[in-house]
Amino acid sequence: MTEPNDPSSRWSDLERPPLNVRALRHGLIRPGGLWTSLDVVTATGSTNSDLAARAAAGVAEGAVLVAEEQTAGRGRLDRRWSAPARSGLFFSVLLRPGADVPVHRLGWLPLLTGVAVATGLARAAGVDTSLKWPNDLLVTVDGEERKAGGILAERAGDDAVVVGIGLNVSLRTPELPVPTAGSLVLADAVSLDRDTLLRAVLRSLERWYGEWRAAGGDPGASGLQEAYAAGCATLGRVVRAELPGDRELVGEAVAIDGDGRLVLRTPDGEGHAVGAGDIVHVRGV
Repeated sequence: MTEPNDPSSRWSDLERPPLNVRALRHGLIRPGGLWTSLDVVTATGSTNSDLAARAAAGVAEGAVLVAEEQTAGRGRLDRRWSAPARSGLFFSVLLRPGADVPVHRLGWLPLLTGVAVATGLARAAGVDTSLKWPNDLLVTVDGEERKAGGILAERAGDDAVVVGIGLNVSLRTPELPVPTAGSLVLADAVSLDRDTLLRAVLRSLERWYGEWRAAGGDPGASGLQEAYAAGCATLGRVVRAELPGDRELVGEAVAIDGDGRLVLRTPDGEGHAVGAGDIVHVRGV
């Protein structure tokens, strides 16, 4: 039997080293920048829940909380998200758009985060990450689209939003939570250095959030709507929208509207804007 830190162990610290907190702070926190604090914890239930509690206590915008292991991470519809320690990036950020952005524009934050993550990973990992509306991060493994991560944005009080990101980095096939999941290593990423990946994603998020906020949350003026549509794997596909109240809607995903909703065109030619629900890409269509 091998010890956890034994180099002969299949998943040793040599393969999955801890994040370098000091270097991350040095590279990301700067005067006038978005990121104001960065903490890394060994394990927690949910970084979103923990950061929401800090938001209630008045922590400044730009706080970043990272967990080496997340034991009760949550996705949309209260789905659970878990992975082996140091096998991915599990973190949340605190944003306070304030009076700069109208409340009805806040629904763009998970989409903005998706664009930022995809942009950052393209640069740092050499991986094409596509976006499944509204919050899934997809990579290609053996010619198939697989979910490698997700995004969850939650209001925290009157003026704050906590955005959580979970991303599988080094998970091999035997460790996947379901066979249809993916990871950066399975997508042949050129880098699995989590410090590098986290810096790239947070710098990209700072840029996109700054431009969106400066435009008053306008997705058109900030370029966000166009960028999201360009990277969205849902558009142009026939999908099934599983809606609240046990309703379903099947149609072609034709657009993302100004409020961040997915517009479906049903076989009768009618357009329907979907703002909430689960989207299934219909296979074989």
